[in-house]
Amino acid sequence: MEPWEIAILVISIIIFIILILLITRIRIVKQTEKIVVERLGRYHKIWESGVHFLVPFVDNVAHRISMKEQVKDFDPQPVITKDNVTMQIDTVVFFQVTDPKLYAYGVEGPISAIENLSATTLRNIIGELDLDETLTSRDIINSKMRAILDDATDAWGIKVNRVELKNILPPKDIRDSMERQMRAEREKREKILLAEGQKQSAILIAEGNKEAAILNAEAEKQAAIKKAEGEAESIMKIKHAEAEGIKMVREAESKGLEMLKDAKADEAVLTLKSYEAIAKVADGQATKLIIPNDLSKITSVASTIKEALKD
Repeated sequence: MEPWEIAILVISIIIFIILILLITRIRIVKQTEKIVVERLGRYHKIWESGVHFLVPFVDNVAHRISMKEQVKDFDPQPVITKDNVTMQIDTVVFFQVTDPKLYAYGVEGPISAIENLSATTLRNIIGELDLDETLTSRDIINSKMRAILDDATDAWGIKVNRVELKNILPPKDIRDSMERQMRAEREKREKILLAEGQKQSAILIAEGNKEAAILNAEAEKQAAIKKAEGEAESIMKIKHAEAEGIKMVREAESKGLEMLKDAKADEAVLTLKSYEAIAKVADGQATKLIIPNDLSKITSVASTIKEALKD
């Protein structure tokens, strides 16, 4: 092989190696992360999302940090309450990196530091509470822990958003005692509810009977009123009928008297007419007079005329 051919081959190899080296120094940063770059062992810059190039043999990716909110579930920690009850409590911490540089250089092992800090903080807070307060004050404990952890982790470029007590496990004997207490409380509530139900039922039955009695009394009252009104109306109709009957009788009597008077007057008139005829006959030229042989009729006619004239 000629020397120039060897030189070309060597140059080609070198160029190929350089290209491979340059390609391998290209870095792509995702949207949800940032990269801490060191140059010659010292902090150089923070790479945002996009394509970046590392200078060969000079730049180095020191840390690739996620900017999303992270959740860490720490193992249960033994804590002692104010009334000397030992229990196991595990916590869940929600945090987010706000400063990649502080996160990379602020503390060695940030996650481990947060775990230890949360354990000591939890012991301090629980040590000021008794068992009952610990079991019923989760929100207060969470708020205190979040405030303390957030203040302490500012120097590490970390923002603690939430802290939650996941489980609180008292000793077994206390759990058994609490279970018995809860069972007794449930039985007590059951009896109270049963008694309350029976009480309400009795009250409703009594109220129903009361309302029924009131309605019955009201119905009897209305019936008596209606009956009395009917009797009064019947009596009024009877009295009205009697009055009408008396009126009709009186009118009939009055009409009868008038008719009797008229009859008597007519009879008297006829008698007088008869007498006038007799008188006229007597005044005539006839020699014979026909006089009724019953003179009592004349007397009765005279008396009738007299009574008619009196009336």
